[in-house]
Formats: sequence, C-alpha cells, structure tokens
Amino acid sequence: MPGGSFDIPGKEAELAELRVIAAEPELWEDQQRARMVTRKLARFVGVIERVGGLAESLDDTETLLELAREEGDSETEAELVAELAALGATVDALERETLYFGEYDDRTAILSIHAGAGGVDAQDWAEILLRMYVRYLERSPLEFVIDEIQPGDEAGIKSATVTISGDHAYGIFEGERGTHRLVRISPFDSQARRHTSFAGVDVVPEIEANEIEINQDDLRIDTFRSQGAGGQHVNTSDSAVRITHLPTGVVVACQNERSQLQNKNRAMQILASRLAEHSRQLQVAEIDAVRGDKSEAGWGRQIRSYVMQPYQMVKDLRTNVEVGNVQGVLDGDIEGFVEGYLQWRREQHEISNSGGNV
Repeated sequence: MPGGSFDIPGKEAELAELRVIAAEPELWEDQQRARMVTRKLARFVGVIERVGGLAESLDDTETLLELAREEGDSETEAELVAELAALGATVDALERETLYFGEYDDRTAILSIHAGAGGVDAQDWAEILLRMYVRYLERSPLEFVIDEIQPGDEAGIKSATVTISGDHAYGIFEGERGTHRLVRISPFDSQARRHTSFAGVDVVPEIEANEIEINQDDLRIDTFRSQGAGGQHVNTSDSAVRITHLPTGVVVACQNERSQLQNKNRAMQILASRLAEHSRQLQVAEIDAVRGDKSEAGWGRQIRSYVMQPYQMVKDLRTNVEVGNVQGVLDGDIEGFVEGYLQWRREQHEISNSGGNV
C-alpha cells in the first residue's frame, strides 16, 4: 500500500487538507459533512500520534530489555516483556486501520435489502437480515437511519433501505453486498418442510446529489403513505416519496423525514449514490467482457449461507469464515464476517497489485 502499512505520509497530507476544510466558517451549515470531517480529522491525528509514539516506545523498550538481559535482571526483564506484549496489542489495533484502503471506505453507506426467491419465506428472511444489521449497529459506534421499509404481503418485508454513517461505514459494510441464502424449516409451511430462501443486500457509498448529473425528465416521482409499525428507527407519515429513474429502472424511496420535501431530497441523494454505483458496475462489466472474465459482477452473487436445518452453520463463501452459533449471528454478531472480509479483500488487493504473483 502507498506509504507503508499505515501510510503515515498519505494521512499527514490528507490531514492538512482536512484542517483547511475544518476551518471553513460555512462547514457546519451541513452538519452531517461537518461531523464526518471532524471525525476523520480526529482519527488521523490519533493514528499519526499513536504510530509515532509506538515506534519510540518499541525502540526504548527493546533497548532496556537487552540491558536487563545483559545484567541478569530477571524482574525488570519480565516487566519489559509484558510491556512489549501490551505494545503488540496496540500494533494489532493500528493494523486494523490498514484494512481500510478503499476509495470509498470512509463514506456513509447506503444498505438495501430485497426479498428474493422464496415467497413469504424470503420476505421473512429479508426482515430477519434487517434485524441482524440493526442489532449489530445498535452495539457499534456507527449511526444509522432506516430510510424506508416496504412491508411484505403476509409477513416480513419486501425491501428496506438503511443509511449508515461513522468511521469506515462503507468499508465495514461493503462485504455484505450479495445474495444471502437461508435454509430452515419454514414456519409458514404446515407440513414443516425445509425451505431455501434468498435475499439480496446492496451496499453503495453515499455521494452528494450534485456529484452526478440527473435529468429530471428521466424521473417519475410518486408520493404515498408509509406502511408498517414504524418504531424506534423509522417514522411513518403521509409524506413518503418514491423516485423511479426510468432509463435504468433504479427505484428509491424515503419515508423517514418529517416533510415531503425532506423525503424527496433524501431520496434524490440515495438515487445519486445508486446511479453512481450502477455506472461503476457497467464499467466493471465492460472491462470483464474485454478480459473474458466470466465471474458474475454486481450484488447478485451468493456470498453467505445461513443453515439452520439439518445442521447449524453460517459460512461465508468467499472467506470460508464459519460460525456454528447461527442464532448469535442473526442477533447481530457479524464482526467475524466483517473482519474476515476485510482481511480477504486486502489479500485480493495485494494479489491484484502483484499481477497474481504472491
């Protein structure tokens, strides 16, 4: 990676830019952007200071350890070994920072869930996934808002959209993009047969609506009354807005804001992010066609299986991370899958940069 493991020169250069932005008087007119800038600034300052202090502490501790061994001071030697172990834990924490090297990793993430094949079971499965992510987010330092939920016909949900902000929001959730497969005894089958259900998760980095040009003539804008129970994380109102981008068929909706205008503005921001990702995926598909790459592009690929019968196992098909406690995962314990994906992504990045010679 550029600048070494922690890319301190790169962070120092960006830190200077962040300080200029933070000093702008109009920054706090956009509170979301202001919070993102100040959080990133504080994180970069912390990383730079910790790396500098860590290097100095390691040098001092190693020198003192050599002296203690030469003098046969076993008590001091034991203390210094323990101090080195503590410093090692700090290195591990800093090493996590190296996993976030993607262009959009620090952006706000827009996560969408769509019920797939499987009828009412799939809609129930989509709602279970939404609950899983909400449970994970409630225990994390990340902030989130449920922009819209489309209830299912009999149970569950047809779709939902969640906006997630905070340090590395997109980097953390990028690995959730894909098809999630559930195998279980269906609670909706009177004969208690095993069913397989699918739900698609899409994750895109948020961009400002003015970062991409959208022709207003290409849009169909509908207003509707939001449905469902609402609850802690989502409002219900008469001012919900749905926008369809006719050329691409991309549909977005927002029901969480208090006014129709606010919902429309938020929906336009989500649409801009989706269209930007749609354009990136088209470019990837074109490059793959030139290369003759047969791998499936986009969010439709199966990435993880959640098996509840005939055995208990959640397995990520990219990283091979496996967890036997299915209920724990569905209750929001997905940190192992997040970490596994970030490690796998870095390995793929290094292989790509080396031309496959690793």
